[in-house]
Order: sequence, then C-alpha cells, then structure tokens
Amino acid sequence: MHQKQFILVGAGPGDPELITLKAIKTLEIADVVLYDALVNVETLEHAKNAAKIYVGKRAGKHYASQDEINQLIVDNLKKYNTIVRLKGGDPFIFGRAQEEIEFVQQHMPDTNIQVVPGISSAIGIPTLHQIPLTQRAENESIWIVTGTKAKCALSDDIHIAAQTSATVIVLMGMNQLSNIVSIFKQHRSNDTWISIIQNGSLPEEKSVVGTLGNIEELVLENDIKSPAVIIIRK
Repeated sequence: MHQKQFILVGAGPGDPELITLKAIKTLEIADVVLYDALVNVETLEHAKNAAKIYVGKRAGKHYASQDEINQLIVDNLKKYNTIVRLKGGDPFIFGRAQEEIEFVQQHMPDTNIQVVPGISSAIGIPTLHQIPLTQRAENESIWIVTGTKAKCALSDDIHIAAQTSATVIVLMGMNQLSNIVSIFKQHRSNDTWISIIQNGSLPEEKSVVGTLGNIEELVLENDIKSPAVIIIRK
C-alpha cells in the first residue's frame, strides 16, 4: 500500500510560466488538486490525471471555509494517495498552510507531508516591474505585511512598518488603502514613492506609480482594485 501524501504547492503570482519545475512534476502525480482563487487555471493542465476541486476565497467571498477545506483534504486523503493543495504565490506567505498541515497531522498522522515553494507576488511582481526592494544605502530591510486581518481589521504592523526605512509590501490591502496611506503620511513625507499593481504578471495587469499624496486619486482614475500588491519605498 502506498503511503499517503499531502503536498502543498505554490503556483506563483499568476503567470502560468512562473510555476516551478518541481511544482509541475508534483501536479503530474496528483490524484486530487484542491486549488485557490488566485491560481491560474492554466496551471491545472499539468494535473492531467487528477480530480480538481475549487476552494477559492477572495475579498470575503468564500466558496469554502477554512474548516471545510481542512476536512476536504482529510476526506480525500482517505480515498486517494496523493493530494495536492495548490495555492497562489507561496504556500507559507499568508497561505494558511500551517493550519492545513496541523489538521492533517492530527487526523492522519502517518501522512507524508511536503511543501513545494512558489514565487510570492510580494517578491515576484515588483521584480517583474524592475522595482528594487533593497538598494544599497537606501534601505536595510523588506517588510511584507497583510493589509487585512480577520474580520477585515487593519494589521497593527502597518503602524510599525511605516516608522522604518524599509520597503513595505502590503498584500490584501486595497480595502484599507486610505487608512494605510494615512498612517504612512504620519511618518513619511507626502512625496514618498508608492506603486500599486493589480493582477500582476497577467495579461489584464494594471498599475499606477505615484506618491502618498496622490496615490488614492490615481487608483480611482485608473480603476485599480484587488487583487493588487502595494509597494511603498523610502
């Protein structure tokens, strides 16, 4: 009898060519793939022999709750040998991967659990736009912060990040953009550089570059919405 396998795979930031070779090989052996809203469906073409189950969550509209997803993973592990959990970006950057791992460990402790890293939009999208996240003599660190916690609350770390000289990347922050800009204005000048990139790496990508002083106006003029990456540099 084959050992059960639960493999979390990062699908990258959107462009199906930005998935890793190891991720492709993993999809090829999958019996079942549970995939998220931010996964490009073209990526699923590598999982030719697998059943595909959509479990997307986006902007508060959840096709399946996290508890339901956890149970789906275990239910499918009981029936099949290799279950792949395909997540946009990297599974361990705001991907709730650890919750799924712990649930499998609790209910099926003999399962072989693996993680295949992916290119996070926090790193990959700025790089595609030739935006240096670190630069000698300019900044000493990168902060990757979620803009929205549970119940749509603003992350407290935004306040701390704004006080540093770091490049700050905010994911899931468009609904809180006004609050984020207001907080950064308390600690950085109005002409601080900021860019927002929607649907990064995809054909429908849109972006704006501005300052803390005019970014909200630019977002409205260009109809920039989620999913988007917010990048604030010194």
